Amino acid sequence: MRTVTRVRSTPADLGELLGRLTLEEKVRILTGQDFWSTHPLPAIGLRSMVLSDGPSGVRGAVWDERDPSLNLPSATALSSSWDLAVAHRYGVVCALEARRKGVDVALGPTINLHRSPLGGRHFEAFSEDPVLTAELAAAYVAGVQELGVGATPKHYVANDFETDRFTADVEVGDRALREVYLLAFEKAVVESQAWLVMSAYNSINGATASENELLETPLNSEWGFDGVVVSDWTAVRSLESAKHSQDLAMPGPVGAWGDALVEAVRSGEIEEVAIDRKVLRVLGLAARVGALEGFGKPAEVPQVDGLAFTRTAAAEGSVLLRNDGELPWTPGTLRRVAVIGHNARDARTQGGGSATVIPSSVVSPLDGLRDALPGADVTYSLGAVVQEGVAELPLATMTNPETGRPGARARFLDADGTELFAEDRFSSALVYLGGDAPVTETAVFEFRTTYTPAESGRVLLGFASVGHGRIFADGMLLHEATAVPAGTDLGAAILSPPSISVPLDVTAGRPVDVRVELDLPTRAGGLGNALSITVGIEPDRSDPQALIDEAVAAARAADVAVVVVGTNSQVESEGYDRTTLALPGRQDDLVRAVAAVNPRTVVVVNAGSPVLLPWRGEVAALLVTYFGGQEYGNALADVLLGVAEPGGRLPTTWPRAESDVPVIDVTPRHGVVRYDEGIHLGYRAWLRAATEPAFEFGHGLGYTTWELSGLRAIDPSSVALTVRNTGDRAGKHVVQVYAERPESTVDRPVRWLAGFAVVRLEPGRRREITVQLHHHTFDHWDDGWNTEAGTFTLRAGSSVTDLPLSTGIQLP
Repeated sequence: MRTVTRVRSTPADLGELLGRLTLEEKVRILTGQDFWSTHPLPAIGLRSMVLSDGPSGVRGAVWDERDPSLNLPSATALSSSWDLAVAHRYGVVCALEARRKGVDVALGPTINLHRSPLGGRHFEAFSEDPVLTAELAAAYVAGVQELGVGATPKHYVANDFETDRFTADVEVGDRALREVYLLAFEKAVVESQAWLVMSAYNSINGATASENELLETPLNSEWGFDGVVVSDWTAVRSLESAKHSQDLAMPGPVGAWGDALVEAVRSGEIEEVAIDRKVLRVLGLAARVGALEGFGKPAEVPQVDGLAFTRTAAAEGSVLLRNDGELPWTPGTLRRVAVIGHNARDARTQGGGSATVIPSSVVSPLDGLRDALPGADVTYSLGAVVQEGVAELPLATMTNPETGRPGARARFLDADGTELFAEDRFSSALVYLGGDAPVTETAVFEFRTTYTPAESGRVLLGFASVGHGRIFADGMLLHEATAVPAGTDLGAAILSPPSISVPLDVTAGRPVDVRVELDLPTRAGGLGNALSITVGIEPDRSDPQALIDEAVAAARAADVAVVVVGTNSQVESEGYDRTTLALPGRQDDLVRAVAAVNPRTVVVVNAGSPVLLPWRGEVAALLVTYFGGQEYGNALADVLLGVAEPGGRLPTTWPRAESDVPVIDVTPRHGVVRYDEGIHLGYRAWLRAATEPAFEFGHGLGYTTWELSGLRAIDPSSVALTVRNTGDRAGKHVVQVYAERPESTVDRPVRWLAGFAVVRLEPGRRREITVQLHHHTFDHWDDGWNTEAGTFTLRAGSSVTDLPLSTGIQLP
């Protein structure tokens, strides 16, 4: 394991190293040497640093099932815990994964805001509220960096949508920037001292993020940031960014800087002192992560059970939205349990895109309930198709034609058919971003496996990728077509590509030699050497009513029914925004039909962000579990059976209807997204519009009851109150404190989150707690932070609308 550091280097030490570098060497280390690493300079003891995606785990330098990673619950699950200790532990676990994989920098957390529920990357970010986001992000960053791994809050800033994300310009006022979007980043930089910040693709008020003055003010000049501003991949597009506080351009080796930057310095267009500052920051990062000889001491590695934490974190982030006395279940009373839903068997444990990691195994809800209820008859019904496009083949159905062992053979061929590279894989879903595969030199990619179906019938065999492909079965060409991506976002095309398929009749147990050939187009730029392809089966949608009828029959015969509904990778992923909040397929029809025959129906929502729940009042209980990580099924069983408390509270408002959402637009108009709502987004916008959502910000139920009393303001930075568990079992409560000033001369929200605290108590016990308030709670931005004199009201309770306690505080 690499040596890492927990101490800061001194400017004098780094200045001596800087003085030994030529201009060419300085510029060289400001652009990556490949997709995931930086250039080394052995002459000064600088090794290459490895950066890696997450942020719900750490993938490493290759996207490969042969090198699996711990798959943690999604950021929305983490934020639903409202627990800074959980967020800190989450960061520690990410750092342990990074160190295990030789990674120096984890590219997370994602702390853009849930401005609109249509945001495609919603699952990867924390909340619609800047204070909740800031607190969780700071705890996450501190946990990562304790072990000498750099954390990277991203994407700085106002990158809250995916549509035209490379080119769109966000028009946002200074007050909203300071009080909302920048506020979400501030604490991670100022208090947790993040070692990196990632600049975004989009522009802000006319200047692209990598060329924006916001990189200097407030990031450097006001917040004291002394780390590295790394670009989002390919976000540095010109030499102009080198004149600003953009330090590291990724990926490499081709980029916008290089030799052109050397010439710009020599010609006087860019001052060398600006280059020196960037180099010193990169060297400082290297010293912190142990990539520079002579700096720091090894950080001790704690003993942490990553799988156990994943299970705990998933339960902590599960939000019980409704419970008509149904949960928790007593295992001994359940004889027959009907588990229903596509996502119950093929659960989504993470969102799509660059956040993807590859776990060694996944526990589905069906797996978890069967393991937890060995004495019950646990049946399964698909109910409704959720999957869109080709899904990978199960490893148990694949045999590598070269080795005879489970898996497949992948080959890279030149235009003459000569093999350039080949490897044996254990998955039919392959992504090449970096690594040894010669993607740019390849004319044809070939995938081969012997597929042995488990059931007889007609399947839709195909591939998901971009380009012209051919599908063969037993040597016969079945279909030839070109898969064309929607839109121009190359990242989305690689990570969420379109599908092509063809019908094929198969017989259970009878092997079929499957071969797919893909012609690789020539692409320039940082993503030119990237490739993804999935070979597999598209879902059968020929008789959707039959699937519902089968599920209804199972539910009617069962004591209880668990219906797992959710989204798929074509709904929530990097590169595109959502077009609707409705659940895909006929899942709404399925829930209604099952609930009509079994009054003990519990619905579990396996989605990373809000969806419409039109049947919410028709079911006995409703639980949101988000993307629960690889231990998802075990955590779900823990919650349903009362082994664990559903510890979550909503970090974002869930609407009754899409038309009710006050801030929803994510589509640029003439290249511009206008944040016209200003500071009024999320629950603030809902309160301002006086529209009632399905479930409000902060809402969440547990398995006990609580009483709050005695709220009093200690000073402008804290309040105190007493919390009592009035139920008959131990539990967790999230105390939330909001501020109001209805008579303000300044435009303000109806109320805004000021602070929160997690309380865990045994039955009948009480505790007086202190809740720290955010240091800008009473401030507003007007060419600087200002505090309006007079009385503010503080309210405390269990959600943004359930606030039984209040007190006043007078500010001079």
